[in-house]
Amino acid sequence: MKREVIVVTAAYGHQKIAELGGQQALLPIIARAGADGVEIRRELLSENELQQLPQLAAAIAEQRLFAFYSVPEALFMADGAVNPQLDQLVAEAQQLNARLVKFSLGNYQHGFDCQALQQRLSDYPVQVVVENDQTEYGAISRLQEFFTDCAATADPCFMTFDLANWLWVGDDAFAAAAQLGRYVSYVHVKTAAPHQQSFRAIALDEAGNDWRGLIKRLPAGAPRGIEFPLEGDDLVAVTRHYVNLVREA
Repeated sequence: MKREVIVVTAAYGHQKIAELGGQQALLPIIARAGADGVEIRRELLSENELQQLPQLAAAIAEQRLFAFYSVPEALFMADGAVNPQLDQLVAEAQQLNARLVKFSLGNYQHGFDCQALQQRLSDYPVQVVVENDQTEYGAISRLQEFFTDCAATADPCFMTFDLANWLWVGDDAFAAAAQLGRYVSYVHVKTAAPHQQSFRAIALDEAGNDWRGLIKRLPAGAPRGIEFPLEGDDLVAVTRHYVNLVREA
């Protein structure tokens, strides 16, 4: 089975993306490096680019890639209600022909009508997932409550499992894999090191081997997204190196 590898555009850094003229300029680099797909970040799209998502979708298809879409939004708002922009953000993902659209969890509150939510999500042609982010809502306990509640009343919801974000919330990544692995449909491959009072993402070659052991605890068929820094004079070569490394791990 060939594992699908996706490159998250943010891995190249905001400055490099700006220098190149936007995320679309990265597509030939990602394709030539042998990746299968690209994760487009909404926060890196200009207002003009947001009006031209079908053209971006065509450019992605031209490079024989598929798309995932990441939005800097929570599925649940501060008051516990579902994000009022959900339909609009999913519609944007559809314009991209994205397979998946990724949110953070936000303030999910026990007792919410998960069955109604799951019915709504199942009506979308795009899979909606939540990611363990670097806020209190990305902790194991918060995510576990949401997924358990959903699975008890309807079909389970699914998540993007970021290998490194557990550091920011003080949770153990291996414990997270044991408790949440069954819900994982996408993996963000990232490693991090202490930096000042927090952490910073680092390239895999600068990290130990814990990420290898961790990724083996997650579903083998889940696509793997590269979300650590991709830097160097030859971005195709750098990207190809890590695409191969992530695919074979």
